[in-house]
Amino acid sequence: MLRPAPRRTRRIGQARQTAAAYALLAPSLVGVLGFLLAPVVIVLVVSLFDWKLLSTPEFIGFANYQKLFADSDVWHSLLVTLYYVVICVPGTTILSLLLALLVDRKLRGMRYFRALLVIPWMATPVALGLVWSWIFDPGRGALNQFLGLFGIDGPAWLSSPVLAMPSVAAVHIWQFAGYNMLFFLAGLQNIPRSLREASSLDGASPVAHFFTITLPLLRPTMLFVLITNVIGSFQAFDTVFVMTEGGPGDSTEVATYLIYDEAFRKFDFGYASTISVLLFAVVLVATISQFAYFERRTTYEVSG
Repeated sequence: MLRPAPRRTRRIGQARQTAAAYALLAPSLVGVLGFLLAPVVIVLVVSLFDWKLLSTPEFIGFANYQKLFADSDVWHSLLVTLYYVVICVPGTTILSLLLALLVDRKLRGMRYFRALLVIPWMATPVALGLVWSWIFDPGRGALNQFLGLFGIDGPAWLSSPVLAMPSVAAVHIWQFAGYNMLFFLAGLQNIPRSLREASSLDGASPVAHFFTITLPLLRPTMLFVLITNVIGSFQAFDTVFVMTEGGPGDSTEVATYLIYDEAFRKFDFGYASTISVLLFAVVLVATISQFAYFERRTTYEVSG
């Protein structure tokens, strides 16, 4: 009869397992610390200084934050960013879900069609911005040329304070819809086919099946897509920079563009860091709110 291993032997075995686990996690931990936590701490520290890049940093405490709350440009940029988010997040989510429902079929050549929808996400935002700037060009752009075939005089899309932001947001939606479609497609394929067959036998219409079975079971996927979309929309910069540079006027001056302007044009890194902290806080609150909303409304496991 074998005797139980001594406590010392068990402790040594547990210590080795723990060391092996930390060794496997080390690359990821280094990445998180070096590229996530460290930049946040650095930005928090820099926000407490008056630093004009070429001058010696001077500690000023919370003076930048006092300036922040009295700066109308900052709050305007947050409203513009929120407007951008309100357009992009629902638009991207709805379009990607519709595309996922469209391609969730076993048809010949469907895999190539799926790949085609993902190609815009693989392109660089700067390249897309240049291409779409040409498409939206009021004189020689492809969009107004197409509208001219029907006798419609197209507007100056990117020069209009009213149309500039929806135009830039449309590019964002077009770029990321195919990427988010992949997540919805994975969620759809994870729903047991037996549930669809059962609802059909009960006489449920496709619309009723979607709203009573498919959509509730897609909530984990929906949570992920919404959170990533919200974070990505709040951080939008490349497309805005290339297509409008925050204009016309300040109608597309999102918070990230204002941060860029303060840091690399005015060289006020301290104040730019302060605006970054504010944007980080806004994104954090939005993310926590989404988790809180979906926490009791989500089913994560379904038996087949």
